[in-house]
Amino acid sequence: MFEGLSERLGAILKRVSGKGRLGEAEVDAMMAEVRTALLEADVNLAVVKDFVAEIRAQAIGGEVLAALTSAQSVIKIVNDALVALLGAEQARLVHPPAPPTVIMLVGLQGAGKTTHAAKLARHLKENGRRSLLVAADIYRPAAVEQLERLGREIELPVFRRDGSNPVEIARAGLAEARRLGISTVIIDTAGRLQIDAPLMEELVAIKEAVSPHETLLVADAMTGQEATRVASGFHERLSLTGIILTKLDGDTRGGAALSIRKVTGAPIKFIGTGERVDAFEPFYPQRIASRILGMGDMLTLIEKTQRLYTEHEARDLERKIRRQEFTLEDFLTQMRQMRKLGSMTDVLKMLPGVARMAPKIEIDEREVNRVEAMICSMTLRERRQPDILNASRRRRIAVGSGMQVADVNRLVKQFEAARQMMKQMTSRGAKGRSPRQSLPSLFGRS
Repeated sequence: MFEGLSERLGAILKRVSGKGRLGEAEVDAMMAEVRTALLEADVNLAVVKDFVAEIRAQAIGGEVLAALTSAQSVIKIVNDALVALLGAEQARLVHPPAPPTVIMLVGLQGAGKTTHAAKLARHLKENGRRSLLVAADIYRPAAVEQLERLGREIELPVFRRDGSNPVEIARAGLAEARRLGISTVIIDTAGRLQIDAPLMEELVAIKEAVSPHETLLVADAMTGQEATRVASGFHERLSLTGIILTKLDGDTRGGAALSIRKVTGAPIKFIGTGERVDAFEPFYPQRIASRILGMGDMLTLIEKTQRLYTEHEARDLERKIRRQEFTLEDFLTQMRQMRKLGSMTDVLKMLPGVARMAPKIEIDEREVNRVEAMICSMTLRERRQPDILNASRRRRIAVGSGMQVADVNRLVKQFEAARQMMKQMTSRGAKGRSPRQSLPSLFGRS
């Protein structure tokens, strides 16, 4: 989402590298470029003015710290300002002393309320909280059926009541959660193509009926400043407690993420990063600021990797790599696990240093499919003992996978080189780090 802004800010900060002291003229020239970059990213004008003024006040005449270059000093100032703009600290959900926690999702049609109701429920389930999904959108065709399908996918109950109005459904859903002893109620409400009086009156009535602990707006990041205006409209009537920003994996410029907190005062609590039900993350201002400045996001990458591997699996994998027992069969398993992290381009963006190059790197995701096809065309023995892959075996694998013998030769050669590199990286990096901490860099490089 932030590729364009990240490239522009990176180029601006690079130009101040090597300067011992930043004069007023230099700072003003830099701020003019920052202002343009933010406006091109569709950031709210008032937000841009305040942001630029804050950075300018800190940067003018500021002595470069003895241990840092001027670029690093400016990056720190910009980073701190971005973090403050995005909300400073992670905003967590509020849970009352006595369950259930009631979460009401609101928003316009097309923002992804129903999908993100399920994503939120799945996220809470992973953290030990069972949810009841309440289907209170009785207007959109198949909305209830969609929520029920998602409920089956994440193995959580869905409450529906045909022939009732949304207020009665919400009230009855809350009563059902109390009866079943379920700790969280997530109410999927109806939306409209735009904010109108009937929509707001219905949402206000639901809120008065169930007294939600969280009223979360599901906002589409692709709509830019329009998302900010929508958030302001909902916040005025419903007093939002937070925002779920969706479609951050899309081709959007990032203006909504950088404006919405400042304009509404409601924090971004979660972000949707893809179509899958697991493409959902808590919003961390510090990490997003780091991504924008091209400094990567290792903490998020580590957390994602930890979800894929148990401690035992991580240690077993590291042992295989150290002893050079890592086989093509293991490689296939790890490659399939890596897909669960997202595209390789997304993974690269989380790696410090590589992150600044990532927008310029074109990774053909189809290559992963080709490699998988070649390995799947091998016998189990061939996967475990690549040394036995003679010319006739390689011809058979090439035919079976629809590839050329040269492609099979290249795969085997690259695998052997990668295995040696991984062994060296593990030997150098394992000291003082857990196996889990070694995995992100290991697989980012492989």
